[in-house]
Amino acid sequence: MEYKITKQAIFLKRTNRFIAIVIIDGVEEIVHVKNTGRCKELLIEGASVILEKSDNPNRKTKYSLIAVYKGDVLINMDSQVPNGVVAEALREGKILEIGEVSFIRREVTYSNSRFDIYYEKNGKKGFIEVKGVTLERDEVALFPDAPTLRGSRHVYEMIKAKEDGYEANLLFLIQMVGVKYFTPNSEMDKEFAKALRLAKEKDVNIMAYDSVVRENSIYIGKRIEIQF
Repeated sequence: MEYKITKQAIFLKRTNRFIAIVIIDGVEEIVHVKNTGRCKELLIEGASVILEKSDNPNRKTKYSLIAVYKGDVLINMDSQVPNGVVAEALREGKILEIGEVSFIRREVTYSNSRFDIYYEKNGKKGFIEVKGVTLERDEVALFPDAPTLRGSRHVYEMIKAKEDGYEANLLFLIQMVGVKYFTPNSEMDKEFAKALRLAKEKDVNIMAYDSVVRENSIYIGKRIEIQF
């Protein structure tokens, strides 16, 4: 997935979940933040960030914050892109555990949840729930970075889909390179970690992939080990 127009800036502070103040070409600018998570480990005063310029002249903010440098590593923190990145990879046959598919639909309701991707292949039907991962500590990727009741519900609903005969997949898209493995963040959300371990026991296909991140693009990378 590619962004049309991007620009570097310096992060100053975040005033709320949606808004941050940055310095662009020496001038302070209010920008939209495309991630409502805490991101405290990333959005640090003085950090180099990447902005996407909006093509909507009526929008209140000209730019959206989409990525941040953590040392030499560029981390995409746009929470709106993981679904599209995975759907694109699925269409191109890059998710080897699923293989070639004949039909894809985004945002499909099942039971009490809405899964990110529905697909069909060789007479089989399946779902993929995508979770974007931006939290990294000591080369380990973790999810979530805040308690997520919605995330746990998605996992339990995916178990139900598996029991109902669908192919059931959970894919954690790590929005960076350089991690050694992925693990659920039990310290932050014990219920989510518990749900994920149960999904593994129930044969839900759980995957983690890293991403090839550039200032103006993000694409799926390679499969990453998961440790429970």
